[in-house]
Amino acid sequence: MALIITSPLRGRAVPLDKVPDPVFAQRMMGDGVAIHPLGDTVHAPFDGEVVTLHDSAHAVSLRSAEGAEVLIHVGLDTVALKGRGFTPLVKAGDSVARGDPLIRFDLDAVALAATSLVTPVIVTNAEAFTITRRTLDQAVGACEELMALIPAKIAPRRWSDDGTVIAEKVALALPHGIHARPAARLGECARGFAAEVHLVSGDKRGDARSTVALLALGTRFGDEVTVEARGDDAEAALAAIVALLGSDMGEAAPPPAPLAPVTAQPLEPGQIGGVIASPGLAMGPAAGLRQTAIAVEREGKGADTERAALAAARAEVRERIAARAEAESSQVAAVMRAHLALLDDPQLATAAEARIAAGTSAGFAWRGAVHDQIDALRATGNAHLIERIDDLVDIERQVLGVLTGARADAHAIPPGAILVADDLLPSQLVTLAAHKPAGIALTRGGPTSHVAILCAGMGLPALVAMGDALDGVADGAMLLLDAEAGHATIAPAPQVAQAFADRLAARAARRQAARTAAGEACHTADGTRIELVANLGSVEDAHAAAAQGAEGSGLVRTEFLFLGRGDAPSEEEQLAIYQGIADALPGRPVIIRLLDVGGDKPAAYIPIDAEENPALGQRGIRVGLAHPDLLETQIRAILRVRPAGQCKIMLPMVASVAEVRAVRGIVDRLRGELGIETPVELGVMVETPAAAITADLLAAEAGFLSIGTNDLTQYVLAMDRGNPAVAAGVDAMHPAVLRMIAETCRRAGAKGRWVGVCGGLASDPAAVPILIGLGATELSTVPGFVPEAKAIVRGVALADARAHAERALQCTSAAEVRALARAFEESRS
Repeated sequence: MALIITSPLRGRAVPLDKVPDPVFAQRMMGDGVAIHPLGDTVHAPFDGEVVTLHDSAHAVSLRSAEGAEVLIHVGLDTVALKGRGFTPLVKAGDSVARGDPLIRFDLDAVALAATSLVTPVIVTNAEAFTITRRTLDQAVGACEELMALIPAKIAPRRWSDDGTVIAEKVALALPHGIHARPAARLGECARGFAAEVHLVSGDKRGDARSTVALLALGTRFGDEVTVEARGDDAEAALAAIVALLGSDMGEAAPPPAPLAPVTAQPLEPGQIGGVIASPGLAMGPAAGLRQTAIAVEREGKGADTERAALAAARAEVRERIAARAEAESSQVAAVMRAHLALLDDPQLATAAEARIAAGTSAGFAWRGAVHDQIDALRATGNAHLIERIDDLVDIERQVLGVLTGARADAHAIPPGAILVADDLLPSQLVTLAAHKPAGIALTRGGPTSHVAILCAGMGLPALVAMGDALDGVADGAMLLLDAEAGHATIAPAPQVAQAFADRLAARAARRQAARTAAGEACHTADGTRIELVANLGSVEDAHAAAAQGAEGSGLVRTEFLFLGRGDAPSEEEQLAIYQGIADALPGRPVIIRLLDVGGDKPAAYIPIDAEENPALGQRGIRVGLAHPDLLETQIRAILRVRPAGQCKIMLPMVASVAEVRAVRGIVDRLRGELGIETPVELGVMVETPAAAITADLLAAEAGFLSIGTNDLTQYVLAMDRGNPAVAAGVDAMHPAVLRMIAETCRRAGAKGRWVGVCGGLASDPAAVPILIGLGATELSTVPGFVPEAKAIVRGVALADARAHAERALQCTSAAEVRALARAFEESRS
């Protein structure tokens, strides 16, 4: 007779193949079905016993009377939440009946924090049972049939050894102990040997092939586990399992602060490490921001009523966002335009309409539609796109705030405070910025999120990914936020606070002096000319840069014209913008980067097939060459700017000389068609190791090279800059990145070409002397940093900068380089 496994959750049942995690998708743990949950309670799928309940309550395993062992794993990577958002309703050893509640979880909170909410339901002893039918690709209710099992015939295992058991002790290096993913890895490894392998922890013993048995050990980081093996290949099996247990199996670093960056010296008591999202120093009382959940009714009051309510709410939010886009800086405006595009996304509207037609309320329909898109983004596995989930959550909360009357705007905080929060939404930051906070400290967040980008544009020091230690900071506690060293000090001693205040005062005095001399040309202390220009995204940015003393623009990001809209901008629209930027910087060079989309910057009207790794696919100039109409329209607009030759053209994401030659051919042809005799300089961005190592070859074809340190860093270090799991390691001050910059300058210099730096590293005060010493003769920074950058350059002789850079190249880590940079600054102050 078949054993019926009922669904532990209400939601949509899908095949395991669709789970964006190879441990489940490749059935390392066993076979089963996955559920995209719509309910917040996990129910028992049969009568049986609770075998294990993980300490963080994100996973539970049960055994039926027939011996079937089933694991229910709520979401992916939810072990890292350490129980936040989960409430266990049972304990190991409890007897349960089908339908009994096992775990309750905060659907919204877990959805925002987890990699995905998809919940695998796995028969972990699949070798003992055969799944005869399963519910797939359709909605399923809690306690409705999900799978049917029948016992499988299992051939007995035979060993030809003499019965000797060999054993070895090992300390667990797994930061969360043996949870689902490591258990799957261990089981897969153990099944590769004929030997029988068991793990012993305290008085518990478990078969290494059994996921449930390994979870039942209840291990933690640092626990001593004994591995026992018996059989012909026992020694090999023992060695393999011990090696796995002694590694972290690719899990995050150990608690309590898994995302804290490595520093040259250990953090002192009272300090919390973090990832620098926006450099600077800040001092002030902590002001906590707690984001409350917005409750919505499920049932609607009639489709017409709910449609009207949703339409009115979206219209109100649209008006509010559009007003901000008009009133705020270009960077805020760009984010607001992206939010408008999401708000008016037809897929969201269609999905919400379908739910309303099915009888749900406008709020429930909108939340469901948004979370469908969130799941789709998570399923891409692209960390850049996943980081954009915050933008979807932002518009979700704004619309729900209007629908329910629970306004989603951020609360006021005292001026000069350090805002402390789990995470921030872009609209919250825009609202909070009006209250003049001194800095931002976030438990989560990524260094390339919209919030991080906005903080940098506002000159607001910010640390992200600070971990759970930040939860212990009380409101009003004094915080010293050092977003240059990468840590915050809580409740400092008076002498420490005074020393930090003195640093702030000295920094402010230097900035004031720098602003006074901002209009003068920039030279090193011994007279070497260094051009200080600005990165721009709009005409408003150009006027701001000119007021700050920028000597031109080293990077005009043109994607702001192309993104967040349904069609490409016309030649005339582009010309108006480019001419406005040139007019704001009369007589000064303006370097316009050709359209850089793809990867984390998709444009709806530019078809790009789904890619397994978008960062290594259609990006930068590859997109332009694949869409010549778009490319030629943009080049014509640039060529028509007057005076001719003021605007230079720069190619993004170049990897080969052939790409430069192809664009040069287009430029020359269009110049001829437009009757433009003045030569137009063509340069390339060095963002790939290929471009850096062939800089001499590129320099033979291009007029200049400009290093984009953001992308160069992720490609050199093989770390995705949008992935918070590795964010602490993505530092452009890493010696490997600095060596790439040095090699680029050396190779291009040998061909008589100048090299600039337009990436985020150029706006890092600690990096400026190093970049000059490596051979960069142009630095393009955020507009507000131009005066300070000029002052730094003026205070350094080229010979000293070169010696300092050479020492940096000999360091072994980014942390050592930053420590060296701090010592260099202190020696000159």
